[in-house]
Amino acid sequence: QVQLVESGGGLVQPGGSLRLSCAASVRRFSTYTMGWYRQAPGKQRELVASITRGYGANYVDFVKGRFTISRDNAQNTVYLQMNALKPEDTAVYYCNARQPLTQLTIWGQGTQVTVSS
Repeated sequence: QVQLVESGGGLVQPGGSLRLSCAASVRRFSTYTMGWYRQAPGKQRELVASITRGYGANYVDFVKGRFTISRDNAQNTVYLQMNALKPEDTAVYYCNARQPLTQLTIWGQGTQVTVSS
């Protein structure tokens, strides 16, 4: 069964860190572009970061210098290291897998990140 399972979310104080993981049950994981998105209450889902099969990483401006996306193709896993967290980072974070050739797109179920004192 093709699926993505996120983990690592939780409650953290401002300035703290969390590391999200996304385990993928897909064939040929290394060929997928992997991404992390987030959706805050009342807002649209937005891209946070992505990483290509060639390990090229892209970030949106509001996380540059604070978040790092990485992947382990041997473990079929993508990570999002989040440092210097702010209350505005509070959202449900979703893992996304996209096959560049076929445009097949898979979403995880999401993991809640809450930044609050």
